[in-house]
Amino acid sequence: MATIGIDRRAFFASLGGVTAVSLMSHEDRAEALEHYMNERIESVSASPQTGSGGSIYRKPAEARGTGTVFRESELAEMPAKPTLIDFMHLRFRTAHVRRSAARAQQTGQPERTVFACLVHDVTQALCRSDHGWWGGQLFEPYVDERISWGVRHHQALRFFPDVEMGYEYPEMYNRIFGVDYEPDEYIRAAHEDAKAHKYYMESRLITMNDEYGFDRDIEPPPIEEFADIIGRQFRQPKEGLGYDGSPVAHMWRTLINPNRPL
Repeated sequence: MATIGIDRRAFFASLGGVTAVSLMSHEDRAEALEHYMNERIESVSASPQTGSGGSIYRKPAEARGTGTVFRESELAEMPAKPTLIDFMHLRFRTAHVRRSAARAQQTGQPERTVFACLVHDVTQALCRSDHGWWGGQLFEPYVDERISWGVRHHQALRFFPDVEMGYEYPEMYNRIFGVDYEPDEYIRAAHEDAKAHKYYMESRLITMNDEYGFDRDIEPPPIEEFADIIGRQFRQPKEGLGYDGSPVAHMWRTLINPNRPL
C-alpha cells in the first residue's frame, strides 16, 4: 500500500521545530500528524470544483490548533438549506474519508460503518485537537448512536493494537515520534472504557479502515457514490444543517460562516 510519504524534518518544521515538538503532549503530536497527513493527501487528491470534496481550499495559512475553515482566505457560498453533501463538497476535506469508506464497503462492513468511516475525520474543519470527540458530538443528533459513539472513540482506539482483529499499532507513530510514544492518560482511559463497551466494534472497525485512507494509489470515489448511504444513515433536517435548532446547530453555522462577527 503506497501510503503518503512523510518527511519527518518538514513535519517537525511545520510545528515550529524539534524543540516545539518536544514541548507538545503525545496526543497533540498525534493530532498534528494526522492533520498534516490529511493536508498532504488533499493536496494531491483535490482538484478545484470537481465535486469530489476539498474544492474550496487555497494555500492555508499556518495557525496551530485551528480547523481548516478558519485558515482560508475565501470560502464558497453555502446553500440556504445546506445538506451534509453540501458540507462534504464545500467545507470538509474528504479524500481520506472517502477512501476509508470505500474500503469499508469493499470489506463488507455494515452500512452504518461505511457512513462512520465517511465522516470520522471531517471535524478537522473545525479544530485539530480531539477530533474524535468533536466528530461524535457534531453528528450525534442525526445518526444512530452507534455511529456517533464509534466516531467519538476511534481517536483513542487508533493507538492500541487489537490482535484478534488484526489491527496493529501504526508504524508511522514509531517512525515519526519513536518507540517510546505514549498516549495521554485520558486517551488510555477512553480506550479502557471503549474495550468494555457494547459498541466497541463500532469504533474498532473505523480504525481498521482508517489507514487505507492514506493510500495515494487509490482514487477516492466521488461523494455522490455514497449519496444513498448518506440518505439512509443521516437524518437531514428540512431546515438545513445549522438552522434546525439542534444542540449542535451552532457548530454547523460556524462551518458555514466562520467569519460571522457575533
